[in-house]
Amino acid sequence: MQNSRFDTPIVVRTSVAGVTRSLGNAKEASDFLLSAWPSKRSPKHREALQACHDAVEGTKPAMHARRAFVAAAREADILTA
Repeated sequence: MQNSRFDTPIVVRTSVAGVTRSLGNAKEASDFLLSAWPSKRSPKHREALQACHDAVEGTKPAMHARRAFVAAAREADILTA
C-alpha cells in the first residue's frame, strides 16, 4: 500500500444527528463508503469506492480518491463546509 493519505481531511456528517467524521486517507473513506454511507448508492458512490480502492492499492494517487469521494459526498449532501 502506498501513501493513501489525503492532503486535507474530508469532514462529513454521519447518519447520527450533529455528529461529523473526519476522513484522513483512502482506507478510511472506503470504509465509510461501505459501512456508514447514509444515502443511496449512486454511480458517484461507486466511482468513489473504486477510486479509494485504487489509492489503497497504490495504482492511483490519493488526490484522485479524495476528489471522487468529495463529489459523492456533495451529491449525498453530507459534506461539511
